[in-house]
Amino acid sequence: MARYKPQDRNSLLLPVVLSEQILPGSFAFALNYLVDHELDLTALDAQFNNDEVGAIAYDPRVMLKNVLLAYSQGLISSRTIEQACARNVQFIAISGDSRPSHAHIAKFVCGLGEQIKPLFSQVLMTCDAQGLIGRDMFAIDGSPMDL
Repeated sequence: MARYKPQDRNSLLLPVVLSEQILPGSFAFALNYLVDHELDLTALDAQFNNDEVGAIAYDPRVMLKNVLLAYSQGLISSRTIEQACARNVQFIAISGDSRPSHAHIAKFVCGLGEQIKPLFSQVLMTCDAQGLIGRDMFAIDGSPMDL
């Protein structure tokens, strides 16, 4: 009878450098750069007034990156985004392994209101100009956006 090497399908700890998981030329790389360096997010910072008291908040840039990356992949449920932040290496890398809960994600999206559409549109237009996305339809909250 043939003998084969055993297979172990249990947990395996691998060394992962998170900064190397977001590849240059990808949508996630462009999104990460745009949110950190190009978008004016002072309005988001102004929503948090916890300098001296209150709990430490998730960085709105990280939350925005998570939400926009999820939306670009068709993930719109806060629970699905939470799972991606815990299991998908691209989300883990882009968020710095911060792992926000679905409640935090939903509260962030609801708090953005109409602010998210122009931000998402600006990210998509910049990425389209750089040839990082296809010419397919993108939608946010069920509303198609023309590219």
